[in-house]
Order: sequence, then structure tokens, then C-alpha cells
Amino acid sequence: MTLVDSQKHKKAKALKPGSRRPAKELCSECGLCDTYYIHYVKEACAFITQQIDTLEAQAHTRSRHLDNPDELYFGVHQEMMAARKQQPIEGAQWTGIVSSIAIEMLNRGLVEGVVCVQNSKEDRFQPVPVIARTPEEILAARVNKPTLSPNLSILEQVEQSGMKRLLVIGVGCQIQALRAVEKKLGLEKLYVLGTPCVDNVTRAGLQKFLETTSRSPQTVVHYEFMQDFRIHFKHEDGSIEKVPFFGLKTNQLKDIFAPSCMSCFDYVNSLADLVVGYMGAPFGWQWILVRNDTGKEMLELVKDQLDTQPVMSEGNRKEAVQQGITAYDKAVTLPMWVAKLMGVVIDKIGPKGLEYARFSMDSHFTRNYLYVKRNHPEKLEDHVPEFAKRIIGQYRLPE
Repeated sequence: MTLVDSQKHKKAKALKPGSRRPAKELCSECGLCDTYYIHYVKEACAFITQQIDTLEAQAHTRSRHLDNPDELYFGVHQEMMAARKQQPIEGAQWTGIVSSIAIEMLNRGLVEGVVCVQNSKEDRFQPVPVIARTPEEILAARVNKPTLSPNLSILEQVEQSGMKRLLVIGVGCQIQALRAVEKKLGLEKLYVLGTPCVDNVTRAGLQKFLETTSRSPQTVVHYEFMQDFRIHFKHEDGSIEKVPFFGLKTNQLKDIFAPSCMSCFDYVNSLADLVVGYMGAPFGWQWILVRNDTGKEMLELVKDQLDTQPVMSEGNRKEAVQQGITAYDKAVTLPMWVAKLMGVVIDKIGPKGLEYARFSMDSHFTRNYLYVKRNHPEKLEDHVPEFAKRIIGQYRLPE
């Protein structure tokens, strides 16, 4: 490729705010189209051209082995573990593993900047992507923002800054687009730290979710759908409010999730070097997937700050998933006392560890497959990756 070819994108024009996006209603607002890298959107956008297999081979030197049950679900990886920081970072969503890795990489000079997401001064849930250059700027980005975030809108700044070594923290759709344009960025080394992602919302959708689900929506600091089958809302006073999954007002909430999230099959961020989440870990621990040697290098930086243990898996998810498919499809909402009772029973006998992660993936993949089939039937065959088709094929789906 000549230098002229690699710079073609600089002649492209970013879309104006509010313009219709190339992926139309499936746009996840990843930020690519807010830059001149829109030049590559047809190949790069996860919702126009799904190419996880090809990009896995590019990022990890091979694509996942579909006959290996763990790789079928969790993608290419060298190792998996549960971990937590011995000395948690104050105010972190979990114990602060993601922030700690980013800070170490910056402090040791491995990277010149870290792409992460702070929040606006007016609204703690409004994402503001930045290139952090100090530990303080990284710490200002701790805690998840459960709304669509244009992380890649800073790509022009990266190229224009002359940075050669960069860490990007992001979710699956952002990372797929990033991998597709990676070679155009002029970097010597790109590190990718991914978080698993499911069911993001617009800011208005988030407000509706909080108001429909929490006892005090205005004081929620963050929330997660946890392994005990309850949503844990953390409030400003430090209190934790727990609401059973099965008590959600599904009939009111069906339309709040972004169409992109309803048609996504990359929950586990297949293309990151290292993934840090929580779904596959015991309660109170984080789940780490080391996908390649670059991911291993990143994790080694903080290994001495962590307690670790092997991943575990117990219970059987299949019946709960099958029943959930019908219940969600019919928008069943249970009385709260029934929901609480179900939550207690399932927490005792239901799936845990990796089996819980599979439960979550099965539930979302079947739901999303139905969404694409009904709303974008012309995309179904090419958009759903082979691994997802195999996972979905275990269940009976309504028409």
C-alpha cells in the first residue's frame, strides 16, 4: 500500500451531528462516522459488515475453534481467571482492574495515551470520550456509562497528535470498527482492553429504565445485572438496591435498548487483546480473558496487585433460558413477590460462574436473533456469526 492510499480517508468528511448514519437505525454511535475514517465505514461498521472471523485472525493470528465449547462461547483465549484487586480503587465500579492496567501502561511509558470515557460535568451518565495522558484523567473515567458512547470520535485526534503507542478501552462494536481501521492510524503499537457489553441505551432510554426500575432514580451512581439474578443499583449514599430480573416491567422496557444492542452477537468483545468483565466470575470477583500475547503483557503489569482464582462453572442454564425466551417474547411481567421468590430459588440452584455467562449469552443471542429475523430479515444470514448460530441452535424459538 502506498502512503497516498493509506491517507485517502483524510479527504473524507465526518457526518454532521444528527445526520442519518450509514448503518441507519442499527447505528451504535461508535464515533467512527464522526471522523474522516467514515471513508472505511462499509467494511468497518459491525452493523453493515459483520466480520468477526476475519478480524479474529488479524488480531489473534487465528479465529476461534468452534468445536471447543469454551471458545465457541468466549472466543480466542490463552487463559481465563477470576480476579480482584487486593487494594480496590475508591469509587471504581468493581475493584479497579481496568483503571489500574491503564495507569500502569501510562506510567511505564508503554503508551502515550489511553482512549477512555469520562462523563460530562452536568450528567454522570453522559459519556465524554477522551485521550487520557495522566493517571488522574484515567481515574476520572472509572465507572461504566451504560449509554451509547462515541469512543472512536477521537481517532482523528490520535492520528493528528503523532502518537505512536496507544491503549484503547472499549466495547465490542467499537473494537470491531477499530480493528478494521487499525492499520490506517499510523501507530507502532495498539493495545486493546475490552469490556463485555450488552443492552446499552440512549440517555433517554436510560432515564426510562431508572424511573421504571429503581426506588430512587435520581441518586443511582451505577448499576449492573448481577450473577444473583438481580440488578444491583448503587446509590450516592453507598446503599445497594437489588431488583429481581424477573420483576422487570418488560412490557414497558422492551423498546429502550438500542437496536444495535438488540442485533449484536459480540457480548464478550472477541477482538480485544484482554477482556475484563464480571459475568463469568463468582460474585464479587471479576472475570478476565487473556486473548493473545499482547493481552498477557497487559495483565502481567498488575498481576502482583491481584488475588486470582481459577474460573468455576456449576448448574444448568438450559431450562431457564428456554423458559425465558417465551417469557420475554410475550413481555411477561411477574408480581414482585413471585419475582423475588424465583430469584432466591434460582440463586440457590441456578447457573454460576461460566455457566451463568453462558446463560446470559444464550438469553441475549436468542432474543437478538429473533429481533434481526423480524426486523431485518435480509441481514439475518450474513449478520449472525457462525458461533452465534450454533449457540442459538440449542433452543426452540417462537416464530
